Amino acid sequence: MDHITLALPEEPADGVAGWAADLVDAMGAPGAGLAVALENLFPPLPSEIILPLTGFAAGQGVISLFSALFWTTLGSVVGAAVLYGVGALFGRERMHAIWARLPLVKTSDLERTEEWFARHGTKAVLLGRMVPIFRSLISVPAGLERMPLPTFLTLTAVGSLAWNAVLVLSGYWLGEQWDTVGEYVGVVSKAVLVLVVAALALYVVVRLRSRGAARHRRTS
Repeated sequence: MDHITLALPEEPADGVAGWAADLVDAMGAPGAGLAVALENLFPPLPSEIILPLTGFAAGQGVISLFSALFWTTLGSVVGAAVLYGVGALFGRERMHAIWARLPLVKTSDLERTEEWFARHGTKAVLLGRMVPIFRSLISVPAGLERMPLPTFLTLTAVGSLAWNAVLVLSGYWLGEQWDTVGEYVGVVSKAVLVLVVAALALYVVVRLRSRGAARHRRTS
């Protein structure tokens, strides 16, 4: 395979974009798949940069659009499968043992979470692949709860294909403006993060107040 340099505006020689461009230059579409697999394992690597850049490479004829979608989806599935394996190896017993030592939480909280995942796990895995931040995290509870592996892989592939297609095709159609995709997805990611932090803060406040009320009742 001949070495092809991506003709990007403002050549991304540095950062994640430069790293991803080098992988695609060196390996073609499998390089994009490798980048996405690593992005699943290390969420700080932003898919909102890697995937539109891959789409732009397809638009430039460096790789085909089909191979871009195939390899990035395969990379997503491989990365998710590794995290699933981590959850499966860690196991429910260890999770319960660690949970019991954590402050401000109860065993019943974890049990309710497990019950929720048992009822809604398929939707969580499928739709979670399309939500920034949770895209990677959702694989761990799936492993902890030992969701059937064929089901997990199928749901992950379908959800990942949908997410990847949106970002890859955006980069493909936007051409030299591919990097604007990351700006919009970044806003969504930050909004999700703010909601998660707010939810955690509310949980801590409610838990502290309930403990304070319980102590008051015991001493009165």
